Amino acid sequence: MAGKFSQKVLCWLMRLTAYFVVLVVGFIVFEIIWRGARVISWEFLFSMPRRSGAEGGILPAIIGTFLLVAGSIAAAFPLGVATAIYLSEYARQGRFTRAIRVAIATLAGIPSIVFGLFGLGLFVIFFGWGCSIMSGCATLACMILPTIIVSSEESLRAVPQSLREGSLALGATKWQTIWSNVLPYSIGGMLTGTILAIGRAAGETAPILLTVAAFYLPRLPRSAFDQVMALPYHLYVLATQHPDTEAVRPKAYGTALVLLILVLGVGLAAIILRIRVRKKYKW
Repeated sequence: MAGKFSQKVLCWLMRLTAYFVVLVVGFIVFEIIWRGARVISWEFLFSMPRRSGAEGGILPAIIGTFLLVAGSIAAAFPLGVATAIYLSEYARQGRFTRAIRVAIATLAGIPSIVFGLFGLGLFVIFFGWGCSIMSGCATLACMILPTIIVSSEESLRAVPQSLREGSLALGATKWQTIWSNVLPYSIGGMLTGTILAIGRAAGETAPILLTVAAFYLPRLPRSAFDQVMALPYHLYVLATQHPDTEAVRPKAYGTALVLLILVLGVGLAAIILRIRVRKKYKW
């Protein structure tokens, strides 16, 4: 009797905790939508900023964020999947492989400012790329790579071993087995990790602060070695560093809403793609 009562209390505590988290997140999202929607207009979305961002729009920040997310995913996804395939399918399972997995999991938990300092030292100074789109994309790719590796490897290991054995028994090579019988069934899980990586790459401020983001640029980038504005850094400047934060607060809410829509839009596209892949490939 006492055990059932304790179980009910514990269940209600977890339920109330979940409701509280959803309520807080819902309030924050509602606040951003309510205040941000008032400043959203064609001019705000498609014009250049003026007077250090106090007037005008956020077009360079939108394009800069999109370029950084696309560039980092394009660099990190193939590397992450290739690493996961090696660890899951080819590497001899032993202490060395376990040490690599521990190192990757540790990298996933390192604060983003550390990746920013790493990018500053390696890409900006050592490679001589300067504060540029190349440096920013490479830094963000290093930051999200562990997430993609871990999710991709888990997805690969979830594919039943019988699919591999059946293919090998029919005379297929190991790579043909992976390409035809393993990757199609694991791509859904890989996309899940990529969705998480997209959200982190789009919302981080510290890594791009040191490698690519500009406080104010009234023009679009002309090459991969130009600086760009980015929505998270622009929002940070408007909210905390601008000389008149009260006057630009509506623009800060508008920027936050655009960033929210951009992240949700890219994530939604990846989710739709994942659902279609899972419907097509089932075992």
